[in-house]
Amino acid sequence: MILFLDFDGVLHPEFCNQGEELFCHRDKLELILRDYPQVEIVISSTWRQTRSLAELQALFSPDIGPRIVGVTPDWRDLPKLCEVIGYYPRHVEVEGWLRQANRVWERWVVLDDRDYWFRPFLPNLVWCDPTIGIDDVVERKLRLKLNQ
Repeated sequence: MILFLDFDGVLHPEFCNQGEELFCHRDKLELILRDYPQVEIVISSTWRQTRSLAELQALFSPDIGPRIVGVTPDWRDLPKLCEVIGYYPRHVEVEGWLRQANRVWERWVVLDDRDYWFRPFLPNLVWCDPTIGIDDVVERKLRLKLNQ
């Protein structure tokens, strides 16, 4: 199972300051992920554009960071896939990573706050309210997906 992870609007409210709110839900996500040790993580957040894989891994606990196995490509580098999927940038990036990694047949889930960046009614998407991030409702939905 692969988890495609956004940061802003998921691990903290979308427009939070650099203070206490930043990554305020990281511990909650890490507790969930510890119950699913088979889940690998791919960063789909825009944070991937300004940080290396090692820097992204260092944002998490020592037992979770190494489970981050990559970052999604930029949708603008995938014009043929955009023609197939349509203008759903994050969806294109997820599909692009799956194809580049030769893992298209694996189960996957997305944790994101922008449902409009994915095809409508995508069953793999767990949506977060961007003003909150991960809450108890999101946790239940994510656990259901990870149990499938």
